[in-house]
Amino acid sequence: ATVAATVAQDSLLNVCMDAKHHKTEPGPEGQLYGQCVLWKDNACCTANTSVEAHQDQSYLYKFNWDHCGAMPEKCKRHFIQDTCLYECSPNLGPWIDQADNSWRKERIRDVPLCQEDCEQWWEDCQDAVTCKVNWHKGWNWTTGTNQCPKGAMCQKFKFVFPTAAALCEQIWSGSYRYTSYHRGSGRCIQMWFDPAQENPNVAVAQYYA
Repeated sequence: ATVAATVAQDSLLNVCMDAKHHKTEPGPEGQLYGQCVLWKDNACCTANTSVEAHQDQSYLYKFNWDHCGAMPEKCKRHFIQDTCLYECSPNLGPWIDQADNSWRKERIRDVPLCQEDCEQWWEDCQDAVTCKVNWHKGWNWTTGTNQCPKGAMCQKFKFVFPTAAALCEQIWSGSYRYTSYHRGSGRCIQMWFDPAQENPNVAVAQYYA
């Protein structure tokens, strides 16, 4: 049984999910761009994907952050970081789940985010404006990019997401879970870390695997 358990555990570590832009296996990417550079030593994303992660309405998903007016830069950087983590991290294996989308076979669910990462995201985005709680579905895509559905009202994040937990857990339909664990605890995934240090999420994935 231990052998089977070890094999099962190993299959959750250092893996890329089966999704739209992911590589089949993680490996070094010397040229990762901008905020995605944290993963250059071992990444599930290509250099192209990392560049696109920083664009408004990039070809990755044709998603427009500015659907209710321009998103402030201090807020947008968290969404870019969230995209980099999703596309590039090889440490999300324990939370990979089947997805019922035409464009991806797998997704992440309930990734335990460090409290600071979630709180800072919420703090910096309170005055950004949106018309939807769950950004995964329900948009009007008739123009080829997401627009607010008919009758949806644009409101500040702080009204749409009254708490940091609401933002992190609802915006991508349960991809993240808000935790009271702190960075460096080895119990939560960091969206942000110092690229000069080793990736702290390796140990977190091992713990949960």
